[in-house]
Amino acid sequence: GDRDMSITIGDIAITTVVESSGLAGLPHEVFPDATPEMVEPLRHWAEPHALDPATGQMLMPVQAYLVRTKHQNILLDTCVGNHKNHPNELSYHQHTDYTLLEDLTKAGVAPQEIDIVMCSHLHVDHAGWNTRLLDGRWVPSFPNARYIFSRKEVAFAEAEGAKGDSIYRESVQPVLEAGLAEIVEADFALDDGCWFEPTHGHTPGHVAIHLASRGQRAVMSGDLIHSPLQLPHPEWSPIYDSDPLEGARTRRRFLESMAETDILMMTQHFPAPSVGHIFSRGSGFGMRYLGCDMVHG
Repeated sequence: GDRDMSITIGDIAITTVVESSGLAGLPHEVFPDATPEMVEPLRHWAEPHALDPATGQMLMPVQAYLVRTKHQNILLDTCVGNHKNHPNELSYHQHTDYTLLEDLTKAGVAPQEIDIVMCSHLHVDHAGWNTRLLDGRWVPSFPNARYIFSRKEVAFAEAEGAKGDSIYRESVQPVLEAGLAEIVEADFALDDGCWFEPTHGHTPGHVAIHLASRGQRAVMSGDLIHSPLQLPHPEWSPIYDSDPLEGARTRRRFLESMAETDILMMTQHFPAPSVGHIFSRGSGFGMRYLGCDMVHG
């Protein structure tokens, strides 16, 4: 879509493919510690891109990152997908209007040309297009890809599935049954300057995904941080975290490792352009967005 952007890390070309963008709830509904009084001093920089002035709600895209190395086409996270069943999260339930597969093709890589799929974690908006509905059956959307899943995360998704969550049944199991999954440890490294960093807390097997080429680096942070509001307050964990305290520790440690480096942080849910560089500010952090004057934090 028109919100997509492209960046280069050495020999690696990275394109954001935005599936959706919209209102994502009031800060305190997602981050219990983000009371209106705590958010008030952040509004002057968070509005209008991260916070909607009219409703007070956060603005969050859902997106995938298409990564083209010299040898491989890699997809990082796969958004929500169509026809998925999420009756408890109606904004994700039974979509028929999402166009990620077509948008990938428009970006120059058809689904059958994806070589590697990596999910930071197996939540609704990061694993949905792992599969698509074909003649009433869930089939892998990327039939020639190796899907690289963290062992801990697959176990977590299976356990959640046993409690009624649909992700494992609809978006993971069909990939396993097709023989396309590679179950790896959380410190997995692919050749081609691409590796996992264990960043557990949001889920038990959550990973950040690092990219390196010719001395340049980037990392896709997944859901270890959801909103720029957490930059000055890394202690703010969302209600979605399986372990909020571990999530907060992971977030601070990760941001400290990124601050004052030239490693580009590629976020999942920050407002477009969603990528930038982290700096320290007081007891927290900020981010300078790539290619524009926007600074958050």
